[in-house]
Amino acid sequence: MSSFAVLLGGDVTPTPRLKAQLAGLRVIAADSGMAHAAVLGLTPELWVGDFDSAGTALEQAYAHVPRLVFPAAKDATDGEIAIDEALARGATSLLLVGGFGGQFDHAMAHAMQIVSLHNKGIDAVLSSGHEEARVLRHGLTLTGLAKGTRLSVVPLLPLTGLTLRHVRWPLTERDVALGSTLTLSNETDGEPQLSLREGLALVVVYPK
Repeated sequence: MSSFAVLLGGDVTPTPRLKAQLAGLRVIAADSGMAHAAVLGLTPELWVGDFDSAGTALEQAYAHVPRLVFPAAKDATDGEIAIDEALARGATSLLLVGGFGGQFDHAMAHAMQIVSLHNKGIDAVLSSGHEEARVLRHGLTLTGLAKGTRLSVVPLLPLTGLTLRHVRWPLTERDVALGSTLTLSNETDGEPQLSLREGLALVVVYPK
């Protein structure tokens, strides 16, 4: 198994939890995502993109990192290219750092990318340090979260048979309509256990 982090251009807070999640991971930076490398104490093995937003200072500071340069007029974002490079190098799980914030279209695309990766059997998590998102899979247990951590389940399709345990407001075999806010802003009470019979959803947590 091979775990990678991909540095994206969104918001990042270098929390102890995020740094612990990054320990031992191979790293690829996507264009301006390289700006997160120094504050996280990382040296990526590859830097990809069209380099339209990295800036001269960043390019000089990381001149030693191998690059794959693409034209600005291309049919994929720098982030998607970086993810594809990680998969080509054998990634079986991915931590997408900087996947929140910035432009809404890009943040939404990152969320859909972790869904696509999930469908391929690749475990993927979006993180900014203070916010994380992952696809809800059957039998998911969330670990390492303090009691009272805010947790939301965001339906992407209608949900059938959603069960939430070890949270402030538990549910058992509940159906949740698309667009419902029923499952937003719950709180952990131990190690949350989630299961789902049918549907598709993201689990978003805000670690303390």
